[in-house]
Amino acid sequence: MQCNLLEAGSFLHRNIDWIRERLGSIPEPIHFASGAVVPLRGEPHTLHFTGTRDRGARVRRVCPCGSTPTDETPAAYAALQVAGPIEHAAARLTDWLFEEARRDLDTCVVKHAAALGLTAKRITVRDQSSRWGSCSTTGTLSFSWRLILAPPLILDYVAAHEVAHLKEMNHGPRFWSLVRRTMPQMDEARQWLHIYGMDLHRYGPNTITRRR
Repeated sequence: MQCNLLEAGSFLHRNIDWIRERLGSIPEPIHFASGAVVPLRGEPHTLHFTGTRDRGARVRRVCPCGSTPTDETPAAYAALQVAGPIEHAAARLTDWLFEEARRDLDTCVVKHAAALGLTAKRITVRDQSSRWGSCSTTGTLSFSWRLILAPPLILDYVAAHEVAHLKEMNHGPRFWSLVRRTMPQMDEARQWLHIYGMDLHRYGPNTITRRR
């Protein structure tokens, strides 16, 4: 997501009460359905359920004209095209988002763990509603799939946060020092989650029933 997070953070700090009131007045969920707009890595994408089978990828990021977008393609013009029967489209999209989240989290966890000389024994992606990530005493890191909806900085921060728990199973000064060592922008990311995190739970299928 291309934006000045420091300026955004300053605005949010000054208007925190107003923003919370506005978010609290929009509780309606946004279900995965053709025509719905959902974020992917912080950028809005329009969903298009084709209803037809495709020998290619189950889900593709495309331009409205059907072509594959490039790095220069404005995000506002991107869409997520989901192939296959309409009745399975929401589940197919959910599966794909789980996989995308897992891929991004694998990369971030490996990066932060290597920087701190640590190793995660296992990484899982779940439909967690109460937390964005967790670290078990056995070295298993678990994350919410909805992190893939947020800007990359946010997913990266949560990965760094849980990796730091591999060494410090607390939120004391040494823990935060570890997080900041590999994630200098952690304050911006924490502020974003504090304000916008609840909004990510609006998106999803009617039920999390994954179809392989």
